[in-house]
Amino acid sequence: MDVESGALSITVRWTIVPPGSPISTGRIIAARFHFARPPVHLLYLDESGHPHDPGTQFFVLAGFAVFERSTHWLESRINPIAARFSPQEPSAIEFHGSPMYSAKDDWAGVAPADRVQALVDVLSLLSNPQLQLRVFASVIEKSTMPQDQILERSFEAVAHQFDQYLADMWARRRDAQRGLVVCDKASYEQRLQALSSLFKHQGHALGRLRNFAEVPLFLDSKASRLIQMADLVAYWIFRYYQSKDDRGFRLIEPSILCRAHQRVGLVASVTPATEAALAAIPPHKYPFPDPTGAAVGGPAADGAT
Repeated sequence: MDVESGALSITVRWTIVPPGSPISTGRIIAARFHFARPPVHLLYLDESGHPHDPGTQFFVLAGFAVFERSTHWLESRINPIAARFSPQEPSAIEFHGSPMYSAKDDWAGVAPADRVQALVDVLSLLSNPQLQLRVFASVIEKSTMPQDQILERSFEAVAHQFDQYLADMWARRRDAQRGLVVCDKASYEQRLQALSSLFKHQGHALGRLRNFAEVPLFLDSKASRLIQMADLVAYWIFRYYQSKDDRGFRLIEPSILCRAHQRVGLVASVTPATEAALAAIPPHKYPFPDPTGAAVGGPAADGAT
């Protein structure tokens, strides 16, 4: 197997035996077959808010797409940030938006400046020019649609734009790419898998999914740094809409997928009052610091676009 491309090569040997000849005099012919596997982009997704929570106005489903060969490099840049807080066992530290903001769980007792710097350093990895990560998000103000439709409409919007992103690679440069959605296992596992299958085989309001390799995969966020990074993306998009705090959103916004100079990766269903409030957000009293350099440098993102 070719580790770089994921292609599988098999050598098959035939023995040609002329009629009436012993097998030992047969001529052996070998042929090598090469089975190419299309490259895969992984879309790490998480949610913030809840469709049925009366205490919040918004539901966000968001994350980022990364080329499969870039995941190890990305994880290797997040782990040292965790090691600042647990040098002996960095894996014990989980990056989650709400606990980091409110100093709960792993983040209880950690100084605000240290929590903020860690957040900035993780989110700044989105801007690495070689990785070319793309952010996808659905934001729904819950007053704009029935509660029982919110999750379906959210996944439909994100899945459609991710599918179009993969299709664009083929249309522009005949670069066949497949996609796989990876979610926190605490999310809506059965519902999202059913929706993915439905959208792929029967279609949805915006068309039909044609480039997904499989239904969504669900992982324990504790075991996946990239699920944790998706959590931060979803949480700070949520804070932007819910609390009108744009500090994290400003780090995320440049990586939102654009097509023909239009931002298409974030699909929002919000009221005019919300749009007006977002346009009038004043500078925050405590601006975020610059990153410490974690987002500088990186591998060539072969297959990315």
